[in-house]
Amino acid sequence: MAATPDRDRYGRKATRRIALAPGILAGIALLVGVALIESEGFIVIRYVVSILALIVAFFAFQARHWWWIPLLIAIAVGWNPVFPIPFDGPLWVAAQYLAIIVFVLAAAFVKVDANDQDARR
Repeated sequence: MAATPDRDRYGRKATRRIALAPGILAGIALLVGVALIESEGFIVIRYVVSILALIVAFFAFQARHWWWIPLLIAIAVGWNPVFPIPFDGPLWVAAQYLAIIVFVLAAAFVKVDANDQDARR
């Protein structure tokens, strides 16, 4: 059976995971951020995570996966470096790990049809 434009070579519907790269990058940044929580370098992690949260939220909007948007906006606000929320201690470490889970799951599940013209714009 030959692959058609709307199917992959295994006969499944062809999809693209548009949030995979920024989601995995944000997860890596958050994992590094666990080690930098009490240091001055954590401000860079805050910038990276909040920007990538907005990017993944936009991709979720494009893919019409609305349920990811509130979680990602909450992460963008929580890691906002301009008006930081004063978290510290075990609560902040737990939030780091929860955000990693959200980013990795969003990266895995936000996908669009490979032939969807709306997601390409």
